[in-house]
Amino acid sequence: MSETTTALRLGLGTKVSYGLGSVAQGVGAVALSTTIINFYLIRVIGLRPAVVGAVIFVSLIIDAVLDPAIGRLSDTFRSPWGRRHPFMYASALPIALAICFLWRHPANLGADALAAYVLVMLIVVRLAGGLYQIPSDALVPELAPDYHARTGLISYRWFFGLLGAAVVNFLLLTVYLRKDRSHPLGQLDPKAYADFGLMAAIVVFVAILVSAMATHRYIPYLRQPPRERQTLAQSAREIMATLSNRSLLVVMVSGLVSGVAAGMAASLAAFMNFYFWGLTPQVAGYIGAFTAPAAVVGILLAPWVSRALDKKRTMLTVFFLSIFVGVVPVTLRLFGLLPPNGSPLIPLILIVDGFVAGALGLMGFVIIGSMIADVAEDAAVKTGVRSEGLLFATNGLLPKISNGAGALVGNLLLETVRIPVGAAPGAVDVINPEVMRHLVLLSLPVGMVLNLVATGVLVFYRIDRGAHEANLEALRLASSVTEPPTILPAAGPANEPAPVSPAV
Repeated sequence: MSETTTALRLGLGTKVSYGLGSVAQGVGAVALSTTIINFYLIRVIGLRPAVVGAVIFVSLIIDAVLDPAIGRLSDTFRSPWGRRHPFMYASALPIALAICFLWRHPANLGADALAAYVLVMLIVVRLAGGLYQIPSDALVPELAPDYHARTGLISYRWFFGLLGAAVVNFLLLTVYLRKDRSHPLGQLDPKAYADFGLMAAIVVFVAILVSAMATHRYIPYLRQPPRERQTLAQSAREIMATLSNRSLLVVMVSGLVSGVAAGMAASLAAFMNFYFWGLTPQVAGYIGAFTAPAAVVGILLAPWVSRALDKKRTMLTVFFLSIFVGVVPVTLRLFGLLPPNGSPLIPLILIVDGFVAGALGLMGFVIIGSMIADVAEDAAVKTGVRSEGLLFATNGLLPKISNGAGALVGNLLLETVRIPVGAAPGAVDVINPEVMRHLVLLSLPVGMVLNLVATGVLVFYRIDRGAHEANLEALRLASSVTEPPTILPAAGPANEPAPVSPAV
């Protein structure tokens, strides 16, 4: 259990290149977005909301079940390219192909066959995405062992992930789904979604390879699992010991509750934009573009504020504020305190609200990612096993299940208010305002309560800076007893280790 990675110093080039890998996650998040898929399958293709909700739910359950297995495999895998990189390289082509075909279903499929086709494509995309994201995220504790340095490294990941998502979402709404005389269908045009899927697939493929190659030089400095065979019982005991970490359980429970709220909100988002606020795809795209700089603000503030307040207090503060900021416009509309749809003030109000909520939310997510990385050392001290991949996979397990459950809940609400499905070519894309008002009155209080509970649970997280430094010292002492000291090559001119050509 060597701790030699404490000597690694990452230059700006490596941080940026590693962060660029999250462009794949950001673009993939748009391509897999419940918001987009839900609207497309219900309003464009004509599947029933309950069927779509069930398809999304099942795909996320399968993904969540497989993720810990991927994490565990990447923790114990041995190869000349280390534990993580073989999976990152192997994921690039499958995820690109699956994204492309997700939006290009065969013609003349019946409703049941179409639902089955979408389910298979979603499972393949999510599985291939896990093969990249879990090993890539699991590099953080090794590349940045320092308590605050890893927050900065995760900030790069969040920045490029959100930048990629924002740019691709803007292109989707303003270019592919634009509504004008030349493109009268706008968001109801199936060909536009197919073209978007091809573009997203290409971007994801390139981003994964760039990030994997950028961190390839660090493979000689990363840990290799011991050469020993474990029985199934031994492996199960290690997994249970890791997953029983108190701080990890707190984060998992919080993710479970917040995931239901997030899934519900995502399933309703496009319907809110187009029918509650009366936005065109272009206006929605510009709102997203103007709120995107919130990512920069959140990323710059997260390391600074976490140093001042420590991670847990920062996270609780920003998450609590973001909950209330995010519901202000809808609440004001319900009370008749906003101008009517079509007023230029509506996009301005949504931009301001989205910017503040986005900056606060992003700060919280950056801190949460850093807190999970801190659990890696805490669990290693208690169990004697490094399980970063398992930890990051498990952190995403319950939120994926609950996000799918939230999408199902949201779609059942769409069924309850009897949202129209399908749309004939050339039809007027309008839904009765009372239907949307009924939908908001059902969903708004549920979402607020769930988010408040999720935030409150995190009060019980226990790792602070002092505990983290004690964990690092304990691991250092254990390493010095069991292994001879390792001398690293001198750092290069950019404060990075000298490049090494790993054995292939």
